[in-house]
Amino acid sequence: MTDKIRLSVIILFLIFVTGTLGYHLLEGWSFLDAFYTTIITLATVGYGDFHPVSLPGRLFTIFLVAFGVGAMAYSVTLVMENLVEGRIKKVLGRGKLEKKINSMKDHYIICGCGRMGYLISQELAREKVPFIVVEKDQAVIEKIEDEGLMYIRGSATEDRVLLSAGIERARGIVCVLPTDAENLYVILAAKELNPRIFILSRSVDEISERRLLKAGADRVMSPYVEGGMKMALAILRPAMLDFIEITTKRQSLELRMEEVDIGEGSPLAGKSLEASEIRHHYGLIIVAVKKESGQMIYNPSASYIIDKGDKLIALGEDGNLLHFTQECSRSGRLK
Repeated sequence: MTDKIRLSVIILFLIFVTGTLGYHLLEGWSFLDAFYTTIITLATVGYGDFHPVSLPGRLFTIFLVAFGVGAMAYSVTLVMENLVEGRIKKVLGRGKLEKKINSMKDHYIICGCGRMGYLISQELAREKVPFIVVEKDQAVIEKIEDEGLMYIRGSATEDRVLLSAGIERARGIVCVLPTDAENLYVILAAKELNPRIFILSRSVDEISERRLLKAGADRVMSPYVEGGMKMALAILRPAMLDFIEITTKRQSLELRMEEVDIGEGSPLAGKSLEASEIRHHYGLIIVAVKKESGQMIYNPSASYIIDKGDKLIALGEDGNLLHFTQECSRSGRLK
């Protein structure tokens, strides 16, 4: 509730309370009759079935009409002004939002903003990764608006909604709708509208996981399977779980893992891990390398030659990882 609406409610409440108590005390009417008279007096209806007969009652009526009607008009004006102003802001804000969405490219589309979709959006926002949320629930939309996130209102299962979210220009799409059937439909539509898009989907069970992968998803994750394995790990290998938690979440130790792309013109391309001196200059450990073909090389040797298109999985302190990532994005020599 805005300040203007809150003020209007308080003014109206005080007017009706004052009128009801005034007629009750001055004329001796019941609270219901006094309230009824206050209503018809302020509304200037005047049915005539109740009217003050005493001098104090008549003077009070003059006061109530003189000040009460004006106060009511002022309160109604505040409410209408707030509604109109809010509507104008909403229309203008929506126009700006659509303009921003139309100019976006290489972004991600999050289909569904339930508990999982919301957590994903928060993490992407924290990492300053461009994304758009597609959601049809009005209550969720209001929450998204309050946080200033980019969104499209509608069902992600409709092609026009995906096109409005810029799927043809998007880098990836995350399917976290309530059912596997809905996620399956979005995967099929996304592949048709943008064959090169990366698709991440949630699944309920292993059978659905296979179907979603077969439909075109690049990766499928099941919260129940992942959560169950993590809980089992907490019992069987708690130290290992602690290490995973530290390296995959932002905690006080600021130790984490990050993937670094080796692009065109990268100063690391063609060098061995030993010659790159990544550990010496940045204090980082390369724990794995993902080839452009999708092959994963774990614990690469010092003689491994870094190729263009590789993704280096580096482990180290947050600041060193940021510095290393920035240097790798530049052409030329590493500092």
